[in-house]
Amino acid sequence: MKTLFKNILNKEHFVAWIFIAPALIGILIFIIIPVVCSFGLSFAKWDLLNPISYVGFANYQELFNSPIFFKILINTIVFALSTSIFGVFLPLIFASILNSKIRGSEFYKTAYFLPFITPMVVVGIVWAWVFDPNLGILNKFLHLHINWLYDSNFAMPALIIVSVWKLIGYNMIIFLSSLSSVSQSLFEAAKIDGANDFKTFIHITIPLLSPSIFFVVIITVISSFQVFDLIYLMTQGGPFDSTNVLVYAIYKNAFEYFNVGKASAIAYILFAIILVLTLIQWNLRKKIVYNEE
Repeated sequence: MKTLFKNILNKEHFVAWIFIAPALIGILIFIIIPVVCSFGLSFAKWDLLNPISYVGFANYQELFNSPIFFKILINTIVFALSTSIFGVFLPLIFASILNSKIRGSEFYKTAYFLPFITPMVVVGIVWAWVFDPNLGILNKFLHLHINWLYDSNFAMPALIIVSVWKLIGYNMIIFLSSLSSVSQSLFEAAKIDGANDFKTFIHITIPLLSPSIFFVVIITVISSFQVFDLIYLMTQGGPFDSTNVLVYAIYKNAFEYFNVGKASAIAYILFAIILVLTLIQWNLRKKIVYNEE
């Protein structure tokens, strides 16, 4: 402690602490304190008006005894896994194609990246029109009449399509930046040895990009489990809770049902799920990441 105070009182260190103090105060006020308070509230009952009352594990017991909660949990897992699989696999294929210097590659890079920088409000409105059963261009193009966002069998696939479409550009740019650092002589050597495009992709591209793939998988899984705005804008969790997910359930319980304790409990269940998945992925990195020490 004495060493810490001496370092703080040191002129150079003091100036450094002044510069980082706003960030530290912001983290303390807006992250650390809310996290600690929400954890305490997960063991309490509070409707934002009446005094907080301690209920122990009652909120967690209520959730685990609720069929709706398990339906919401399954919805979240299905959405996250589907988005993660397609949101990694498709950008990887597109990045490999564009890396081959096809004609108009710069245009395709821009076109694929535009959805990522488009505000989600705009994306939700446009895709709601695309999926409209009466006026939407998708039904007209397919010559079908599907109530995409109003049918419990099609609402979740529709949201997955939108989510993957928005993610493709960002993940593709990460893969392209990694491919740019790979020596082209490796691909030329593979062609000389008679390897076709598929074998080159499996045996050269994927192993060399495994660090980037590992990174993209982790951030995609985490962001997919935390989806909210897309659900809020397009389906509001319906129909019949078929697209309700954990983060939207947190919002509903906290700000519509005014059950803050239950909302906090859901938040920490979500935190535990993401933490476990991240730890599993991190422990598997030596097996799935090429040349990982």
